[in-house]
Amino acid sequence: MTTKKVAVILSGCGVYDGAEIHESVITLLRLDQRGAKVQCFAPDIAQLHVINHLTGEQMPETRNVLVESARIARGDIKDIREARVEDFDALIVPGGFGAAKNLSSFATEGAACSVQADVLNLAEAFAQACKPIGLMCISPAIAAKIYGPGVVCTIGNDADTAAAVIKMGGTHEDCEVAEIVEDKARKLVSTPAYMLAQSISEAASGINKMVDRVLELTQKA
Repeated sequence: MTTKKVAVILSGCGVYDGAEIHESVITLLRLDQRGAKVQCFAPDIAQLHVINHLTGEQMPETRNVLVESARIARGDIKDIREARVEDFDALIVPGGFGAAKNLSSFATEGAACSVQADVLNLAEAFAQACKPIGLMCISPAIAAKIYGPGVVCTIGNDADTAAAVIKMGGTHEDCEVAEIVEDKARKLVSTPAYMLAQSISEAASGINKMVDRVLELTQKA
């Protein structure tokens, strides 16, 4: 098997205002275990806000999504505007509120949300090239914005979030934490991760399965 190249989009650093750290690290670990070459990307924009992860309260400061994402990537990260679909075999987007606050406006606008322009351009390029995409936790909420009506995905079983996915034109399938949902026509694989996980091991059970399937799909024309 030739070495596969995978782009990973991060959305900051920390579950409440950025990328979910466990989900991100599990994803990067699994990709490395499977021999994939990974490049992390993030948009060079201000976070929606900054949350104190000890108290849950908003903090009176601003932080940059790319700079914060660099914490998870150990500095090996690039501005998403440098990403080129032809350089990669697949795309994966970990969850965390950053996916709904920084990569999109889903947290504040729900079904009426928009996706950050650079993120949308890259994701749409992967979709149009029929290259597999893996989404987890809350990030599948933007699947319909990437693929259009009828896309099949999961965010687990949260009724309100699923309703928003459906309102945007997506087809939602309830899913257990250790399982994945695949839209075979679009090569989209999603898993609930911390939308349902009660532990890091539970989160890993579905994420590992999703990463494995995304890599398998890179073998198929």
